[in-house]
Amino acid sequence: MSTKLILIRHGETDWNLQGRYCGLQDVELNRKGKRQASLLYKRLKVGRIHKVYSSDRKRAIQTAKIVFKGLDIERLSDLREMHFGIFEGLTYGQITKGYPQIYKKWLDSPLSSNIPQGENFYSFRKRILKVVRKIVSLNYNKTIAIVCHGGTIGILINHILKSRDFWRHIPASSSLSIVEYKNGKPKIRLLNDISHLS
Repeated sequence: MSTKLILIRHGETDWNLQGRYCGLQDVELNRKGKRQASLLYKRLKVGRIHKVYSSDRKRAIQTAKIVFKGLDIERLSDLREMHFGIFEGLTYGQITKGYPQIYKKWLDSPLSSNIPQGENFYSFRKRILKVVRKIVSLNYNKTIAIVCHGGTIGILINHILKSRDFWRHIPASSSLSIVEYKNGKPKIRLLNDISHLS
């Protein structure tokens, strides 16, 4: 008996393309992002999904509606991306120019850095792990889809792998990762798979 989580990062947005920090901002998918989600729909439509959860941000909801046509989608604000504070809406170049020291520290050691006006890394991790535990506990022996964000999935993967390399496990847009829980213990079955996009 196992509970399977199908983890999907939302499709591409114009802000992703521009290298902007989206965070809590409510941006929509671009044309490519919608196409990516359609390709993922074709890949997943043969399997049975018992329940779909999504971040309440537009980019995640749009992806979920394309990939899981006709299924009810439960929106959870706790699945949102990290709040990036003063970085929100800015490009990498703008941040480098405006906040060089803060940004360097954030890139070098995100676990021990606090972005002004943003969410503390450990608060973010606590929020994500709590909502995932709740989802797993409510869906014993079922296959569940979670459509959310790069940081959200990255946090969970890092926790399972006991890794401190946050950047290494940020998945690509419209990627597919699968985590299976047996006796409460998670195992990664698939990680950052984008074969459906090629």
